Amino acid sequence: MTRKDQASPVEPHTTVTGAGHERGKSRALYTPEQRVRRDQTVWTVIQGVLAPMQFLVFIISLALVIRTLNTGEGAYAADVMFVLKTLFLYTIMVTGAIWEKVVFGRYLFAKAFFWEDVFSMLVIALHTLYLVMLFGAYGTLQERLVVALAAYAAYAINAGQFIWKLRMARLEGEREAKAAKAMAANDEAPARADARPLQDMAAAA
Repeated sequence: MTRKDQASPVEPHTTVTGAGHERGKSRALYTPEQRVRRDQTVWTVIQGVLAPMQFLVFIISLALVIRTLNTGEGAYAADVMFVLKTLFLYTIMVTGAIWEKVVFGRYLFAKAFFWEDVFSMLVIALHTLYLVMLFGAYGTLQERLVVALAAYAAYAINAGQFIWKLRMARLEGEREAKAAKAMAANDEAPARADARPLQDMAAAA
């Protein structure tokens, strides 16, 4: 990221996209201010707890759905676990929207996670369709379970999107740390050079 070591016509965290185009945000996921808010808010911790819990419920529910499709048995258990998985999904979407509001200033579709949020809408729609079929008695059991598989396929893709973004954020943080160390080393070098003549004079005396 650009640092204010010297005057620059371009503001930090912006890139010039060309004549006639507006300056856009850089590819960095977070500005320094957003990174601080992310690290300080309790909603980051809540998301970090809910996400693996939802994934565990997903694995159990997926196994039950596949079992019911293959054997015709355990439909009640499959339905119960899918409802539980959907409740986790709704919860993490609400807390995630609050997290985005705290960090980015908007409840959904922040630029850094725009496409993840768009795909999340499909995931929610498929999970909700299952509930409508279940409680409204629409379709057959097999049709409902096929919807469940579609919902879980979408969820897996969406989870992969977020995991990729987490990896990008981690690499971005590592680059920031290395850049900060390099800048600190560069700042210390002139000071050491200025102090050397004084040390040589003291040694000569």
